[in-house]
Amino acid sequence: MQILYNAKTDLLYIRLDDRKQEVINKRLAEDVVLDMGRGDKIIGIEILDASKRLNLKQLLPVEYELSSKAVA
Repeated sequence: MQILYNAKTDLLYIRLDDRKQEVINKRLAEDVVLDMGRGDKIIGIEILDASKRLNLKQLLPVEYELSSKAVA
């Protein structure tokens, strides 16, 4: 998983699947777009005008831990 923020465009992107694949964009709302991969799996989430919608100071930088256990 990656969380990327572009201050110039004020776009926050959460990438859930790192595999390279074709995606289809589905707009959930005016400012939220889902990138959908094979089997309608969510690959990524784009949040436009992110600084207006989220408290980026609390969100970034993000720290997370990956479990070594397989997730079904």
